[in-house]
Amino acid sequence: MAHSLSAKKRIRQSIKRRARNRARKELIKEQTKLFVSTLSGGDWKKAEEELRKTVARLDRVASKHTIHRNTASRKRSRLTRRLNAARAAATGAGTKGAGSGAKT
Repeated sequence: MAHSLSAKKRIRQSIKRRARNRARKELIKEQTKLFVSTLSGGDWKKAEEELRKTVARLDRVASKHTIHRNTASRKRSRLTRRLNAARAAATGAGTKGAGSGAKT
């Protein structure tokens, strides 16, 4: 157990920060799940709206240094790719080997 006043304060601060960071990360998870469930529904307009909300939340949490900005960027990229792939598969534009650059 901490003895000095500054060490006790540091413990109090870290408890508050941990709770705040965990809440922010949980919001990201919930928003991402909402986006994925909307995406599986097939409504592209609503899925795009949920993606915008998810990206905004990721950027906001990254700006508070709860997660690293590159982590937010990676998640944003993967979610966008997922939306584009689902849309391409639904419209039939997703041909085999598309985008690989290899000749068949």
